[in-house]
Amino acid sequence: MDQSARYVNLDLKEEDLIAGGEHVLCAYIMRPKSGHGFVETAAHFAAESSTGTNVEVCTTDDFTRGVDALVYFVDEPSGLMKIAYPLGLFDRNITDGKAMIASFLTLTIGNNQGMGDVEYAKMHDFYVPPAYLALFDGPATNISALWKVLGRPETNGGLIVGTIIKPKLGLRPQPFADACLSFWRGGDFIKNDEPQGNQPFAPLKETIRLVADAMARAQDETGEAKLFSANITADDPFEMIARGEYILETFGTNASHVAFLVDGYVAGPAAVTTARRRFPDTFLHYHRAGHGAVTSPQSKRGYTAFVLSKMARLQGASGIHTGTMGFGKMEGDPADRAMAYMLEQDEAQGPYFHQAWNGMKACTPIISGGMNALRLPGFFTNLGHANVIQTSGGGAFGHLDGATAGAISLRQAWESWDQGVDLVTYAKDHKELARALESFPADADARYPGWRAALGIA
Repeated sequence: MDQSARYVNLDLKEEDLIAGGEHVLCAYIMRPKSGHGFVETAAHFAAESSTGTNVEVCTTDDFTRGVDALVYFVDEPSGLMKIAYPLGLFDRNITDGKAMIASFLTLTIGNNQGMGDVEYAKMHDFYVPPAYLALFDGPATNISALWKVLGRPETNGGLIVGTIIKPKLGLRPQPFADACLSFWRGGDFIKNDEPQGNQPFAPLKETIRLVADAMARAQDETGEAKLFSANITADDPFEMIARGEYILETFGTNASHVAFLVDGYVAGPAAVTTARRRFPDTFLHYHRAGHGAVTSPQSKRGYTAFVLSKMARLQGASGIHTGTMGFGKMEGDPADRAMAYMLEQDEAQGPYFHQAWNGMKACTPIISGGMNALRLPGFFTNLGHANVIQTSGGGAFGHLDGATAGAISLRQAWESWDQGVDLVTYAKDHKELARALESFPADADARYPGWRAALGIA
């Protein structure tokens, strides 16, 4: 059934929709299945996303038609379609009237992803008007709070040098805590890897107790504050709360040095919101494990990593992993810096929409995945700053002289970039950085030809 007469209005102007402030706008790349027209399929997509179905129903009235989602722009050669969703469509909490990402996703990528006339459809950007934006929690805290704990300026405090304890699974509590202490002697921040929790060989309560002791010891030895991001992800919100409360109690006077890691893609918006609302003073570390199932460029359905990041800021994530923008082992491209800008700036340009955040607190980019000291300068140059949390697993524990030296080498790479000094030149007077070049010779050869001769290494 062709529903384009009801669910398509190509006379609508985007600037008017934005000025009106009564619609969420979504941009998709869509392809209809063979034998189906583009506009007709777009109309069916909008209908299924809002008030319609595949037949006329007797319960539709004039009010219902007033909250139809409308296709207002199509470009068949590129596959681009844009849909305007009236704000009245979106669910609100009965407790406080707030908005929810679950409702946003249910409408915008719900049943429409499985319709028989759609070959694929993927959301690449969305726009939130001020009235709807104000209904989301947004971040309660971000990197500024961590800089404060570290004794740095709360603006432009620079790189937080972090790691993920490796191997990601298989360490018992004491070896895990020992690895933390080793890194903390040179670095700032340690996170649980996303699968770590309460495994039989590493009970959470025992592991956390030993890590808290290791943090206290590292701070005593170095005279510097340290940070730990503990995984509280669970299916049950009460389990997450129990984990969070135990962790904060165990760290005691160092509770402000703790972040909570939540696997926000696999555990979903309810898990993120549970952490955001129950522990508003604790940095909410959004790990996006599993997101590639829908966000990867190879996937033509779902939504992009850019959309995921934008939703994370709305939900209240203090920071979210944004990939390595082509400088590490993870899928990505230097142009992904637009994702970081959308997270950290008060207004930014997305692929299709310009978003103003109206003072909503920034969300911190977290950089992880195959990074080491040698890759950092190029990353910082591409991004334009180093105000991120960067976690190197192999880049720290793969250093020839161990995790402490690995952590120091990461800091020295940042210092060299920040001071505008070539990394190899800086390495001449900084042995940990020099040894990083020896530790990762393939990267060194690719990025710094002639480094051996410059450092006098045979």
